[in-house]
Amino acid sequence: MDLFTIITVLVVVSASFAYINERFVKLPYTIGAMVITIIMSLVLTIAGWMDSSLTNPLKILISEIEFSTVLLEILLSFLLFAGALHTNFDQLKVQRGPILAFATFGVLLSTFIIGYVMYYVLYFIGLDISLVHCFLFGALISPTDPIAVLGILKKVGVPKNLETKIVGESLFNDGVGVVIFLTIFAIAEVGIDHITMQEIGLLLLEEVAGGIALGFALGWIAYKLMKSIDDYSVEVLITIAIVMGGYLLAQKLHFSGPLAVVVAGLIIGHDTVRDHTMSEMTELYVDKFWETWDALLNGILFVLIGLEVLLLDFNATLILAGVMAIPIVLLSRYISLTLPIKIYEKKLEFVPNTGLIMTWGGLRGGISIALALTLTKEMNQEVFVIITYVVVIFSIVVQGLSIGKVADKLIGEHHVEPEEKH
Repeated sequence: MDLFTIITVLVVVSASFAYINERFVKLPYTIGAMVITIIMSLVLTIAGWMDSSLTNPLKILISEIEFSTVLLEILLSFLLFAGALHTNFDQLKVQRGPILAFATFGVLLSTFIIGYVMYYVLYFIGLDISLVHCFLFGALISPTDPIAVLGILKKVGVPKNLETKIVGESLFNDGVGVVIFLTIFAIAEVGIDHITMQEIGLLLLEEVAGGIALGFALGWIAYKLMKSIDDYSVEVLITIAIVMGGYLLAQKLHFSGPLAVVVAGLIIGHDTVRDHTMSEMTELYVDKFWETWDALLNGILFVLIGLEVLLLDFNATLILAGVMAIPIVLLSRYISLTLPIKIYEKKLEFVPNTGLIMTWGGLRGGISIALALTLTKEMNQEVFVIITYVVVIFSIVVQGLSIGKVADKLIGEHHVEPEEKH
């Protein structure tokens, strides 16, 4: 099947699901898209059991799509930039201490807690998997997904300083999580005896520091270019070029592409930069373009997630492993947030029960699934993909649907109402 046909099918299905959700389901878009794709996947799976010829064309279509490549190298850069572009930079600057602690120390601690516990849990239910491969699962499931988080927080009212912590952490821990995952992946490939701690440290430093530095450079270039002209169509093109060119350059330099586009998006979206570079017309078009692009790519992402289910071989043991992983992932996240919260709660204003709300509001999504799909068969890909699917579905559907009520109960009078839809 040619590339144009594949893209056309994905866009048509995404638009159909978006309409169904908006017209009938009326859930926050991220949750609605996931619920509809789950229902679609179940219907198609049952249809395939009854008559395999009904789903074979779809399976052929899915097998021709490199999900991890499509998300990590195409969708992710645009989605992260769109999220960063609309993030409150001033609030992010105030909350930078805890956000960086959550996104670095928190992700690293969570990775190892999940890895160790899952190693013994999987062994207990009869799955003999090496510890380093369990650490890979810990690395891919620890980062919260900014795509899922941003989509839901648009509909759920929480205090601004808490929203900034959740969104800011999600934007940055994604890039850090990918770096940690790739580092452990390299160790798993060559063996722990063939790589030194110094090499691991240099790899992490190069990816993270390089990505952030490149992001600042990209933001500065965009600022200079957009300041010198006043044409909204050209300025929209500049933002597209910054995302695509910056992500490609980061890959060539072995820097973190996700961190680079997040930093660039934060700079371009900063109020001061906007005031000096964009007219009201340009600002309107830039914002509307990235909002539309964000909606389209989110739709495609969740359609891909739903379709990928058709290729998985679910069994009772793996589903049980996935269900057991859910409380492990949640508890690990809570533990990893506790120390940074204790350190910063006296310096900054924290709403009541911040740790519990951030634990329940830390959603997992397509990025975790994409990373799981990059694992090799020797790394127990099928086991971890299915476990990841179970955790992601629970995260988006159960946590996503209830985060508003949970926040309202835990914060009480400090809770704010969701934004009205215009």
